[in-house]
Amino acid sequence: MIPADAGPCIFLKYMNLVLYRKYRPQTFSEIIGQEHVVQTLTNAISTGMVSHAYLFAGPRGSGKTTIARILAKAVNCQDRKNSEPCNKCPSCLEFSQGRSLDLIEIDAASHRGIDEVRELRDGIRFVPTKSKYKVYIIDESHQITKDAANALLKILEEPPAHAILILATTEIHKMIPTIVSRCQRFDFRRLTLPEILKRLEILSKKENLKIEKSALELIAVNSGGSFRDAESLLDQVITFSGQEKEIKAESIKDLLGIVDTILVGQFVDFLIKKEAPKAISFLQQTFDKGLDPSEFTKALINYLRQVLITKINPDLSNPLLSGFTREEHQKLQSQADLLKESEIQKIINLFLEAENKMRYSSILQLPLELATIESCGVV
Repeated sequence: MIPADAGPCIFLKYMNLVLYRKYRPQTFSEIIGQEHVVQTLTNAISTGMVSHAYLFAGPRGSGKTTIARILAKAVNCQDRKNSEPCNKCPSCLEFSQGRSLDLIEIDAASHRGIDEVRELRDGIRFVPTKSKYKVYIIDESHQITKDAANALLKILEEPPAHAILILATTEIHKMIPTIVSRCQRFDFRRLTLPEILKRLEILSKKENLKIEKSALELIAVNSGGSFRDAESLLDQVITFSGQEKEIKAESIKDLLGIVDTILVGQFVDFLIKKEAPKAISFLQQTFDKGLDPSEFTKALINYLRQVLITKINPDLSNPLLSGFTREEHQKLQSQADLLKESEIQKIINLFLEAENKMRYSSILQLPLELATIESCGVV
């Protein structure tokens, strides 16, 4: 039984949810990253200068919808402390548990037509049922049609005083300029690896996980700068490994589809020594074991990029940020010493071209093999 007076975090604890939903931040202070957004919004709330329309633009998994929900909860909180929602009053509980009739979330990817926007226009006229503000969150708002965008523009020009619209998009360049100009725009940045790692450490502690820091680093590196993706990967790792034993980085590489850096380093050694036959044989043996040629090429390009960065300025190359261990990084530095900067650039371009050609090649690894032969001639 869930206690009747349970707060939002307790409520979620009793639910069988994936991590990114179970531990979704409930206050501005829990947000990691996006400090410029949080500071501006909290100042607006505390001074009573909340806008009628906001536009949140940025990569997926960067916190746009999470911050939009906290904003909706904060402006309607009945016992707000400065700018933070109390998470205890009836209004906060309804918003946190998704039961409030005054929070309307619309997925523009599947509700993108003029009829849906007309329904929004008709519904927005009515006053909130319980709250001070009726809040509309329109996700992927760049996907609405041209006619729907024009209808939305009319709403943004003359919104009722009791309504707040929050538009979220991952592709700001597809938004029409007139809509952008009528919103307070916030650009969400891609999260850094230390920020994602900090979040993963918090979740691991809450879940009482026994997990190596190097394993968390591996998850963070492969999250693509997205909190949500990082949390989903951690969820996958927990399911795979269980919570009884310690989760090690080595045991989850296959699960995450990660190409071993040692393999890539060995391949680059063949390129440096101009040993094309050995390099081709190495690729064949590697792919025979089930490794995806596309994933190998992606890992190789990232590796060569780090070699180039190390060659240009070793101080710019950070082992954690590049996803390498200290030992792997030392190997990379020794290889950089054996190559000229121009040689590394040419090799990277060859494998970038190969990566593009692999999408259309009837023999997937053929462009990679041709780039390998040509690279051995460059060095």
